[in-house]
Amino acid sequence: MPDNDERTLYRLQACPFCERVVRKLEGYDLDYNSRFVEPLHSERDAVKRVSGSRTVPVLVDPETGATLSESANIVRYLDTQYGNGGS
Repeated sequence: MPDNDERTLYRLQACPFCERVVRKLEGYDLDYNSRFVEPLHSERDAVKRVSGSRTVPVLVDPETGATLSESANIVRYLDTQYGNGGS
């Protein structure tokens, strides 16, 4: 299980949607742990346990209690929470 006091990004190697989230996290200089998941969708049980789905990326942010999936949703959340509201 991820460390409960640090953001965790569940992701796949070389996934462009995951990389979009990584760039945003790094752009805001936010600390996070990467948790690389199984390439085979049906084996992503760790992701399903935290988000209810097996899709990635998923970001767990214990600072706010948020668990988000879908790169567009995560980027919007990061902009709102840690940036300038997305503008």
